[in-house]
Amino acid sequence: MESNQIFETIRMIEEENLDIRTITMGISLLDCIDADIDTACSKIYQKITTCAKDLVKVGDQIAAEYGIPIINKRISVTPIASIASATKARSVDCVKFAKTLDQAAKAVGVNFIGGYTALVEKGFQGTDLALIESIPQALAETDYVCSSVNIGSTKAGINMDAVKRMGTVIKQTAEKSDLGCAKLVVFANAIEDNPFMAGAFHGFGEADKVINVGVSGPGVMKRAIEKVKGESFDVIAETVKKTAFKITRMGQLVGKETSKRLGIPFGIVDLSLAPTPAVGDSVAQILEEMGLESVGTHGTTAALALLNDAVKKGGVMACNHVGGLSGAFIPVSEDAGMIQAVEAGALNLEKLEAMTAICSVGLDMIAIPGKTPADTISAMVADEAAIGVVNHKTTAVRIIPAKDKDVGDHIEFGGLLGSAPVMKTNDASSSEFIQRGGRIPAPLHSFKN
Repeated sequence: MESNQIFETIRMIEEENLDIRTITMGISLLDCIDADIDTACSKIYQKITTCAKDLVKVGDQIAAEYGIPIINKRISVTPIASIASATKARSVDCVKFAKTLDQAAKAVGVNFIGGYTALVEKGFQGTDLALIESIPQALAETDYVCSSVNIGSTKAGINMDAVKRMGTVIKQTAEKSDLGCAKLVVFANAIEDNPFMAGAFHGFGEADKVINVGVSGPGVMKRAIEKVKGESFDVIAETVKKTAFKITRMGQLVGKETSKRLGIPFGIVDLSLAPTPAVGDSVAQILEEMGLESVGTHGTTAALALLNDAVKKGGVMACNHVGGLSGAFIPVSEDAGMIQAVEAGALNLEKLEAMTAICSVGLDMIAIPGKTPADTISAMVADEAAIGVVNHKTTAVRIIPAKDKDVGDHIEFGGLLGSAPVMKTNDASSSEFIQRGGRIPAPLHSFKN
């Protein structure tokens, strides 16, 4: 590497908030299945603490040796609903699995552990319903466990019975725990190699163990676009691609080195522009740098489309194994620019929903009034799922019903989760629509064989 490239990387890290957002170790728990719940939990604890015992130490060593900040070390596991099925667990029994994951996470020192998950896009089986019903209690009684439920896919359509249940589960989770809903994601087209929380789980098609890396660099991207002020969109796209290439290379270096030292296969680099509340680390401000007075105004969706596409193209050129979500995240509470736009009245839920047709995920870290009906939340989930299913992309909802808060109030999460203004939802009822249940069929273009 030439000296100018070295200095450029140092500047990105020191001045533009470039970092490795997470090293996530995926661990299969299929060999931990047992009909006895205590035996299964013991096997799970033993496998996680054995496989991941050196994850944090190795991550810290690489960060120190290369001078690259590695913010989080995390674990994802096989969806617990599938592991628990052999035990015929009830809802209260499922919480034992959550507590086992939490204990294992604390033992190895990781930030989060994902995989308290059920995949129910076409229906329920085994302990799926028991796990879903246990989510509020599980997240209230654990510190590091993250949960996700996949309720739709392009191949299966949307399981509206699951959608209806998730509205109630999200409400109950908010009532039991201030941070519980920040650790709960409802997906359509969930992916198996996502290193980012709260939606990470270790898919059934993955190796027994794998290292996935999530890289982030909104500040770097904004600074790059500042240098081409007034240039055409062709120049902006090329600039984003080149910058994404450099960021992905760094992620690949860290991923392969972690893999080598731990003796675990390298999986993917997820190049997602994931903002933080820090000044200058905002996806919204990237879009504004393209010429928008405020994110949320007309043209926002087009700007986001350019950014998301160019990021993917640059990342794919840099690494053969780009995966996860790889694009731009738009979590309101974690992005200073998004918060400012909401407070100024330039950004609302309807515009955010339109943006989710383009970006990497969906309605993310959005606070809504605590009095919002469960059916309204279910309908928000259904809308996002429809966008994902019809457009053959991952969409998700991480909504926070803010207890005892109303529109215009603020809720504080702290750390990387930031704070959020409570946003207005539509007052018209969706109850009759949600109560229908059943399945919304898969779109015609899902049949490709």
